[in-house]
Amino acid sequence: MAKKSTATPVAEAPNQQSAQAKAPAAAKKKMASNGTAVAAETAAAVRTLTELPAAGPITGHVNGQLNGHSPASQHLEAHYIEVYGAREHNLKNVSVKIPRNRLVVFTGISGSGKSSLAFDTIYAEGQRRYMETFSAYARSFMGGLERPDVDKIEGLSPVISIEQKTTSRNPRSTVGTITEIYDFLRLLYARTAEAFSYATGKKMIRQSDDQIINYILKHFDGKKLVVLAPVVKGRKGHYREDFQKIAKLGFTKVRVDGELLDITPKMQVDRYKIHDIEIVIDRLVVNEEDRFRLSGSVQNALTHGKGTMLVLDPDGKGEKAKPQFFSRFLMDPTTGIAYDDPAPNTFSFNSPYGACPTCNGLGEVQEITEEAVLPDRKLSISRGGIAPLGEYRDIWIFQQLQVILKKQKATLNTPLEKLPEDVLKRLLHGITEDEADDSKTAYTEPFEGIIPFLRRQMDSESDNIREWIAQYAQAQPCPECQGYRLKKESLHFKMDGKHIGELSVMDLNDLAEWFEGLESRLTDRQNVIARELLKEIRKRIGFLLEVGLDYLNLHRPVRTLSGGESQRIRLATQIGTQLVGVLYIMDEPSIGLHQRDNERLIKALQHLRDIGNSVIVVEHDKDMILHADHVLDIGPGAGIHGGHIVASGTPKEILNSGSLTSQYLSGQKHIEMQRKKRKGEGVDLVLKGAKGNNLKNVTLRVPLGKLVAVTGVSGSGKSTLIHDTLYPILNQHFFNAKREPLAYSAIEGLDLVDKVIEVDQSPIGRTPRSNPATYTGVFTEIRQLFGEMAEAKIRGYGPGRFSFNVKGGRCETCEGAGIRTIEMNFLPDVHVPCETCKGRRYNRETLEVRFKGKSITDILDMTVEKAVEFFEYQPRILRKIKTLNDVGLGYLTLGQQATTLSGGEAQRVKLATELSKKDTGKTFYILDEPTTGLHFEDINHLANVLQKLADKGNTVLIIEHNLDLIKVADHVIDIGPEGGAGGGFIVAQGTPEQVAKSDKGHTARFLAEELKISKYAS
Repeated sequence: MAKKSTATPVAEAPNQQSAQAKAPAAAKKKMASNGTAVAAETAAAVRTLTELPAAGPITGHVNGQLNGHSPASQHLEAHYIEVYGAREHNLKNVSVKIPRNRLVVFTGISGSGKSSLAFDTIYAEGQRRYMETFSAYARSFMGGLERPDVDKIEGLSPVISIEQKTTSRNPRSTVGTITEIYDFLRLLYARTAEAFSYATGKKMIRQSDDQIINYILKHFDGKKLVVLAPVVKGRKGHYREDFQKIAKLGFTKVRVDGELLDITPKMQVDRYKIHDIEIVIDRLVVNEEDRFRLSGSVQNALTHGKGTMLVLDPDGKGEKAKPQFFSRFLMDPTTGIAYDDPAPNTFSFNSPYGACPTCNGLGEVQEITEEAVLPDRKLSISRGGIAPLGEYRDIWIFQQLQVILKKQKATLNTPLEKLPEDVLKRLLHGITEDEADDSKTAYTEPFEGIIPFLRRQMDSESDNIREWIAQYAQAQPCPECQGYRLKKESLHFKMDGKHIGELSVMDLNDLAEWFEGLESRLTDRQNVIARELLKEIRKRIGFLLEVGLDYLNLHRPVRTLSGGESQRIRLATQIGTQLVGVLYIMDEPSIGLHQRDNERLIKALQHLRDIGNSVIVVEHDKDMILHADHVLDIGPGAGIHGGHIVASGTPKEILNSGSLTSQYLSGQKHIEMQRKKRKGEGVDLVLKGAKGNNLKNVTLRVPLGKLVAVTGVSGSGKSTLIHDTLYPILNQHFFNAKREPLAYSAIEGLDLVDKVIEVDQSPIGRTPRSNPATYTGVFTEIRQLFGEMAEAKIRGYGPGRFSFNVKGGRCETCEGAGIRTIEMNFLPDVHVPCETCKGRRYNRETLEVRFKGKSITDILDMTVEKAVEFFEYQPRILRKIKTLNDVGLGYLTLGQQATTLSGGEAQRVKLATELSKKDTGKTFYILDEPTTGLHFEDINHLANVLQKLADKGNTVLIIEHNLDLIKVADHVIDIGPEGGAGGGFIVAQGTPEQVAKSDKGHTARFLAEELKISKYAS
């Protein structure tokens, strides 16, 4: 029998409240007036938990009890997921019991095995079991899943994984479509919206046959009337066959372009002009006695006019002479414009019935820009001033340009900046026939123009031509739909004065407010129809607000979302499904989330738990760990040094465990505060007038030579300012990149920087052939070294002999992979070591070449730590390997497959690659949340590396939410105060202490709390 713990559990039974829960509640109440109190709550939780007495042996279950729940009401077997002998990747035969129906956090140093246990073992086994429920025939089409390396897993529920990956790269996929909110909106508009004319703005009307007849009898009583049925409206053609068909139907007259004509044999109209043609159905004097005749004529006209008809007063003058339209459908009585009855696909930009015909529902078009065609106006045409044409050649286009310029007393050698603007305009956009005929212009023949010519080539069948044109085109909002993606008819169905496109671009906060009290602004009929739809829409918007995504809008393309945003959208969708008895496994859902929004995320996860689900979260966030019901700390180190359960239990038990994680949580260890009052360069890089997306004409000042942190709540404009404006400007300046920055006025200080390096969160490789050695480029240096060995020279081996990706030195049986894949038809493929090379990748002759007794395979199997010592006297190799070691990846082997790296490891490999490049002391580094996936100890390593870069005079700019890294920065720039439309301002800047004391924006109060509880606070 397990020893009973005296620790007070964090997760109590209903109507109970533990001692440690009271302190956070008090702290929260105290700071309620200041908004979310996560920082104070966390601090109180740490202090309260550390003051409690030490627990007994750390176990997840005690005497059949689970965190305060007695065995009388629950069976032990039903409340644990039991894992026996997990050995996936670096796991060391792990056996563990994980409480069910609880919020469980897996934490530990990066690379310790958290993801291997959560995703590669538990989730993989859950998926495999689900696949096995299908027939063998079905599995043969879907493919199988490999069994994870584990002895046994018991108590496993159906598993849903919510990982760090963007849901879709499809440009047609938006936040609205993946959450299904837009689908409900489409149905709501199709059934309740009112139609308005896009020509006059008047409300469209719908009339029955009887209403039309009664209207005519009332308003045209005693008058002559011509009843017309429209058959051609605004189209070119001669329509000879149509006139013949009309005559065969027994009609003798038509109205063509406003003129009444008799139908004659072989009658036709000018095929190159636009025409309106109506059949004259009847001519009569309106009176009640002829109601039967009028009724027949109206119905006949509506039949031939496909639901639309006109009446004309032949004696009318002025406005009364214009025909009046009637329709069984929605129609503008003034202009005759008619809409089809709305259906849900009328409002779908993925359907031909709703998509804008100009942009095909994408909301943007590729447009050739003058800036791309004329990149440098100091050049002449002959020297390549018109980029698509290049330098002068003896071809017709240059001869034509020469003739045009000669009329303006200029030549092909005249710099473009000295040519008049009207001449440049004609070169780019062409000379029309009218201009060529006008004697004042001095042009004798029309000219198509460079941009129209390029635009015409965009539809070429040749891939090469389309790729060539693409470099001069940029995405611009569609001029037809203004970026709303829908055709004009769809955008003129409105509810409470707004069309569906306007709702889509609202921030979710504003959208939720708009829907509040909407019933009072609708008619009784609309309310009856909309009641259930409004309930569903509000519920789904509420789920998104719960997880801190209030700054997004339904129009936002999914491909532009970060991994954390995408993950939280999927989390909100899962909350909406209200499933029970499910095991959810999530990978760092707090990524990209400001501390202000952490509480909402934690509550959302607790809600999932409370409705009857088990929730496992792989996480490093302090708030998440302290609010968990159960914590699993995996370590003690990373890679080969990890793979063990070092602590397991409630947060209080973890704090008393003495593990590395507990030392940071309890305050025994801190991120090293190494700020040295760095003076920097004493100058700033100044970006003026940034107006992209939600930025409000921002002027950004980045002090050079310092470690600078850009902070702010999610959606405040950080990425817009740095990634979409500043980085493209620098990239264009130094490397002539094609990507255009968002709108800005000016930039100063470019001459003070000599290059820019951006480290983003994209993966380093998707195949097993990619590894840290190949990605960082150090393997090229290693192969060069082996090629210089005496044995290699004697045998005539060059560096290529030591590559496992080309023929020659590799094992041809496995083609350098080291493994063979055996197809098992109805079973998952099996990977076995190559029988020829035994997994060593190379043939025997290649492996006989050695450096200091090690073959090329021995080098790939070497850890980074050992490689630093091994290549001590090889500076070109050492520099790159040492950087991998400095960022905390010493446990990785140089040849470790990229597909086995965690998200944090992959990002640090990329960071190390950039940091290993020689810097000049004037390099501008931009990093996007480099703490993603990092444990407190790893953040400590990272902070040291970034500080060393800044010590050399480089500028290091990081977009970051992690307070541990923000507080060691030299300069903080806080953007906000809110997300979306409520953001876009720089609310505070200065040292961390100055920002904390400013009391402006949300970052200030969390930073103040962090500095207060830190022993380094000034």
